[in-house]
Amino acid sequence: MHENAPSPGRLQWLAQRRKRRRIIRIWQILLLVGVFGFWELSTHVGLSDGFLTSSPSRMVQTFLNLCRTGELPLHIATSCLETVVGFLAGTLLGTLVAIAMWWSEDLARILDPYLVVLNALPKTALGPIFIVWMGAGMGSIIVMTLAISLIVTILSMYQGFLGTDPEKIRLMRTLNASRGQILWLLVFPANYPTLLNTLKVNVGLSWVGVIMGEFLVSRAGLGYLIVYGSQVFNMDLVMTSVLLLAAAAVVMYRLVLWAEKYLNRFWGVIP
Repeated sequence: MHENAPSPGRLQWLAQRRKRRRIIRIWQILLLVGVFGFWELSTHVGLSDGFLTSSPSRMVQTFLNLCRTGELPLHIATSCLETVVGFLAGTLLGTLVAIAMWWSEDLARILDPYLVVLNALPKTALGPIFIVWMGAGMGSIIVMTLAISLIVTILSMYQGFLGTDPEKIRLMRTLNASRGQILWLLVFPANYPTLLNTLKVNVGLSWVGVIMGEFLVSRAGLGYLIVYGSQVFNMDLVMTSVLLLAAAAVVMYRLVLWAEKYLNRFWGVIP
């Protein structure tokens, strides 16, 4: 037997793990099918009013109608573009501000009360201000998204930086390492998991910001479809847009997970 070949015990463990994953996946699919099946059945037997709650069959018909008119790609692309721009900008700017706060303790003390207030402030209250400043367009929606994800990123990354092992920092200082070397060789790599977790959180926060912005001012996007559908009392359009929103959020989250797996292999976190 080759010396690098896995042992029979490990092969058995891997087989059991794959089997468990398949069982979990099957149950997830059955749960989803069961929910939609009960939803559809309830509208046919009179347990719920399809006009008020819609139904899977009506949503499929609405989806096909949107595809025929050619409007759907525009709305999906608009929301996704706004979300990606806000997501990347919030993560990048938030990380840079957190680095600056770690670098300068005085700056951290100056910004701390303002960050606490901004984090507690409902961002919806800032929507009209952003509209006046940026205009009724994509810019105000992206700024709304940035406002929601930026503060969370700053606080998460800064707390992670502060939680770096002080003994390791003290060791690097005894070796005459500069503050920049401590940051890039110890503090930032040590908070790599914190950054990845922040990315995952920012996916949801970015979508929240985009939909909030589109609720206030938009001419296209999934949020626009939801608002328009509610105004004309078209629950089929509202529920279809909500499901499309959920699907887009899941796809974006899976892309972040894929990027995490790739970076883990690139940096050697996973053997």
